[in-house]
Amino acid sequence: MNAIDKSVSTDISLGHLLDVLSVAPDAPLVFSYDGSPVRPGYHVTEVKAGMFSALDCGANPEAWSEIFVQLWDIDEDSRTHMPAGKFSAIIRKIADHVQLEPTAKLTFEVSDGERPMALYCAAAPRLVAGSFEVSLSARPASCKPRDRWLAEEQAKSSCCGPTANESKCCG
Repeated sequence: MNAIDKSVSTDISLGHLLDVLSVAPDAPLVFSYDGSPVRPGYHVTEVKAGMFSALDCGANPEAWSEIFVQLWDIDEDSRTHMPAGKFSAIIRKIADHVQLEPTAKLTFEVSDGERPMALYCAAAPRLVAGSFEVSLSARPASCKPRDRWLAEEQAKSSCCGPTANESKCCG
C-alpha cells in the first residue's frame, strides 16, 4: 500500500488560479490529469459553488466552501487549448449568477464523456513555453482528525520546536 504524503497540500483557490492566469491571458490553458493533458477541445461544462457542513470521523464539526469546475475532456472542431483569458471570462460570467468565493476550496470534476467523473485538486499554474500548465491530482479521502494530529506533530518536530536533546538550532 502506498502512503500518501499529506504534509504538502497541492490545493489552490479559484482566486489564486485566476490571479496567476491574468498574467498572460492569451496563453493556452492546459490541464493535465492521470499523466496526460486534456485534449484541445475541452469544455468547462459547469461550475458549482457550495457551502458544506459536516461531522468528521472524530465527531468534530467541519464547515467549508467549495467550488467545483467540471471539465469535459473532448477533442472537437480542430480547436486549440482554451486561452487563459477565455477560462477567466467563463468564470466571471458564472460569477454574475452564482456567488463564487475566491478563497474557496477548488475541486475539478473531469470526464471524457465515457469514463465516470473523477475528482481532482489543482496545483498552482505554471507558465511553461508560452502555455499555462495546471496539474490535477486525484483527491484522496482523508481523516481530518489524523491530518490535524500529523500537522501538530510536524510542527513539534520542526527545527525551532522542542527536540530530544534540547538543542536549539534557531536560537
